[in-house]
Amino acid sequence: MTPSPETPHQRLTRNYGEMLQEIRVAQTGVQFLLAFLLALAFTPRFAEISQFQRTVYVVALLLGAAATALLIAPAPFHRLVFRRRLKSHLVAVTGWFTLCGLGFLVLSLGASMLLILDVVLGTRQAVWLTAGIVGWFVGWWFAVPMWSRRRGQRHPDSR
Repeated sequence: MTPSPETPHQRLTRNYGEMLQEIRVAQTGVQFLLAFLLALAFTPRFAEISQFQRTVYVVALLLGAAATALLIAPAPFHRLVFRRRLKSHLVAVTGWFTLCGLGFLVLSLGASMLLILDVVLGTRQAVWLTAGIVGWFVGWWFAVPMWSRRRGQRHPDSR
C-alpha cells in the first residue's frame, strides 16, 4: 500500500517540527555558553582582567543574549500566531530566527574563545586561534550546507 502524498499543511507541520528539533540542539549550547558568561563576572579573577578582555567579555555576553533571544523566538512567535492560519509564515520566520540565532551564537562563541585564549596565551595567539575556530564553525555550520544545497540543486532526482 502506497502512502498518500503529504498535503501542504502536513508538509508545513513536519517542517516546523524538524526546525524545532534543530533549535533544541542550538538552545542547549547557547544556554550553557550564556550561563558560563554570566557566572564569569562574579569570579574573583574577573576584577583583574584588562580593558580589552572586559570589552570582549561584554561583546560575547551581548551576542550570547542575542542568540538566546533569536533561538527562543519561535516559541512566543508560534504562541502569538497560533490558529491564525499563518503556518507558512511561521515556518519561514522560524527559519530566519534560527539562521540569525546561529550566526549570533558563532560570534558569541568566537568572542568567548578570544577572551579565554587571550587570558591563557596572550592577544596575538588568541586572535589567530579565534579566527581559525570561527572559520571552522562557519565552514561546518554555513559553508558546507550551502555547498551541499547548491550541489543538490544540480541533481533533479535528489529530494
